[in-house]
Amino acid sequence: MANSPKISKTFLIGLPGSGKTTLAKQVAESLSIAFFDLDKEIEKAASKKVEEIFSEKGEAHFREWESKTLKYFCNLDSGFIMATGGGAPCFGDNLDLMKSAGVVIFLDVPAKEISNRISKQSLNRPLLKHETPDSMKDRIEFLRSQRISFYRQAHHTVSGNEIGVKEIMDLFS
Repeated sequence: MANSPKISKTFLIGLPGSGKTTLAKQVAESLSIAFFDLDKEIEKAASKKVEEIFSEKGEAHFREWESKTLKYFCNLDSGFIMATGGGAPCFGDNLDLMKSAGVVIFLDVPAKEISNRISKQSLNRPLLKHETPDSMKDRIEFLRSQRISFYRQAHHTVSGNEIGVKEIMDLFS
């Protein structure tokens, strides 16, 4: 793309169900750059699904894999866009690492919208898998209250029920 902006490393952060993976894929395609999903990269490196890591070894072990995998990608020479897990910026020095390696964008989607999205999906989300539709919104709001101080440190925040590719692309121009 002759007039495309120079993209280094871009990290999408936000609550589970905020659209990080969907938007990162779409933006990467629009910009003809590499897309990575941090959880999928952890699964490749660990040779286990995220849910298996959580159930067999616990969250702390998963967070070790997460930090190690994130450090690897932050040290790459090439640019990319990455969808992180919802908790990635909240543990260890992950947020500082992402901020120093590239641009961090917080997708700020209301808890009610996220709850609606997740309740319609049959996705395995380790921290939300035991929630009923009635308790989902409360759990999302709790996660938000625990993580918002990290999310607000992002270079950019994009808010709304339906965040689209255009809102992300506008940050690159």
